[in-house]
Amino acid sequence: MQANLRVLRAIIALRARAGEFVLTASPAQPARLSCALQKDLIYGKSMLTGSCLCGAVAYEVDAEPAPFVHCHCQTCRKTHGSAFSSVMPVPRAAFRWVRGDELLAAFESSPGKFRRFCTRCGSHIMAERIAQPNVLLRMGCLDTPVAGPARAHIWRSDAASWYDPKDATPELPEAAASPPPAR
Repeated sequence: MQANLRVLRAIIALRARAGEFVLTASPAQPARLSCALQKDLIYGKSMLTGSCLCGAVAYEVDAEPAPFVHCHCQTCRKTHGSAFSSVMPVPRAAFRWVRGDELLAAFESSPGKFRRFCTRCGSHIMAERIAQPNVLLRMGCLDTPVAGPARAHIWRSDAASWYDPKDATPELPEAAASPPPAR
């Protein structure tokens, strides 16, 4: 229920900022919603949200989750300090910063590709090639739950020698006080 209320509030705020309607409510005049908003509420409209670790930077995307990949290239591994980066393309036209865009910095990791990150906490939030129709969300910064599995592991030819996605490593719900026994 709380998630539905958050989505409803986000849709109302977006539509109000766009000037599509104004909510007024009083005993004499109840609140009225635009036809477009009523359809969104009845049939559902997806919105992805994300933010950095410290919460200073946040974004919204008016789009359904897209198929995503796990990228094992050396650049993604070094950028994220991890075995891979999970990446989801979304339409640039549907993406917008909702706060903290003045705190963003960018690193041009290859010609024309900019990786945007929060200057306060260092979270890498998205990457883009300016002329492309999509931006790439770094899924670790998504606040919206997204179902998997990933479409593929890419750049396995450049992968970390110490990680194999086919390895059946034990899974723990939280950190362990000591490492699990060796297999």
